[in-house]
Amino acid sequence: MTNYLIKGARPLGGDPVDILLQDGRVAAVGDSLEATGAEVVQAAGLVALPGLVDLHTHLREPGREDAETVETGSRAAALGGFTAVHAMANTDPVADTAGVVEQVWRLGQEAGLVDVVPVGAVTVGLAGERLAELGAMADSAARVRVFSDDGHCVSDPALMRRALEYVKAFDGVVAQHAEEPRLTVGAQMHEGDRSARLGLTGWPAAAEEAIIARDVLLAEHVGARLHVCHVSTAGSVEILRWAKSRGVQVTAEVTPHHLLLTDACAESYDPVFKVNPPLRTDADVEALRAGLADGTIDAVGTDHAPHAVEDKESEWAQARPGMLGLEQALSVVIETMVEPGRLDWAGVADRMSVRPAQIGRLADHGRLIAPGEPANLVLVDPAARAAVDPAALASRSRNSPYAGRELPGRVVATFLRGEATVLDGKATR
Repeated sequence: MTNYLIKGARPLGGDPVDILLQDGRVAAVGDSLEATGAEVVQAAGLVALPGLVDLHTHLREPGREDAETVETGSRAAALGGFTAVHAMANTDPVADTAGVVEQVWRLGQEAGLVDVVPVGAVTVGLAGERLAELGAMADSAARVRVFSDDGHCVSDPALMRRALEYVKAFDGVVAQHAEEPRLTVGAQMHEGDRSARLGLTGWPAAAEEAIIARDVLLAEHVGARLHVCHVSTAGSVEILRWAKSRGVQVTAEVTPHHLLLTDACAESYDPVFKVNPPLRTDADVEALRAGLADGTIDAVGTDHAPHAVEDKESEWAQARPGMLGLEQALSVVIETMVEPGRLDWAGVADRMSVRPAQIGRLADHGRLIAPGEPANLVLVDPAARAAVDPAALASRSRNSPYAGRELPGRVVATFLRGEATVLDGKATR
């Protein structure tokens, strides 16, 4: 294992220090450190953060390796500053058994770029009819603790209640895709004046808010942990704020694209902007930023959703929903939250590392940079700015909503248990 001596980095944006990484851990933090044989990384002007943790990544393998693989998605994650990602269950076959989640976990180990943490399906085949093998997945080598039918809502309240009760036994969490399906039949974009003018069937905010309201009451009744995926409306933020004030064990995430983009993007009819839940209004974006700033929303989850060309480059109605997110997530947070002064670097670490790791029960991630801690960290150049070129991304897909947009911040280096997965802005393997 290579040892690294990082010179002059600023942990959480504070004063410059040297950081010595040895044997997979932070060996020392201080001034003018020396270490014989260590590879020196010059980090003057760079911010050091704990390695980022994503609660919501679609890696597509097994089944859709034409869109993404565990290896290509892991490389994109490392380049984005992540050291752990939660791989969603909507693969083919669905990750609803111990065998499939262990397959995904082992593929992540083989890639060795980030810790790939499988998310288990709540229901068999994501069909919403009967519970999947939750206990077997929890007891597997993958140690699944997050369960989600993401892409589909667990719309049956009795089944949702049983899932919440079941996961309590092993301190798991149900991550809900909040969408009342009877309110979104044929939906193409956010329901409002713009959808009416564009002639696209609307996806009402109430479809999300109704499920969140129901599920926080169920979680309170059962005494279980609930996580809400990709919150997108102002009303959802208010419901979450109310639920937390009552002591409900609910957490939530917001995507980078919902922090930055609005339903005005649909004016172009470019299906790269089609996503589920849809891009919302300026008022919703403002509420999401405020909710992330005050902690009502706990985490940024990328909802990285790669698609093959034939699934995305078509007319809007036929295009699959979803956007790439791993490589630009931190940059979007810098633009929407750090530069306007809504989050400092400690806040970024909290929302993109500490809290996501706590929600996913990842003991070795989300730890601050201190002697003895696992050496999972990222070095960021906050002064850098660059236009996004989809052709240069590590993902196997190219459906980035940020194409041509100049974004701040550049990940210079990422370390997973002391091993560099990214150096000088490039993947090491």
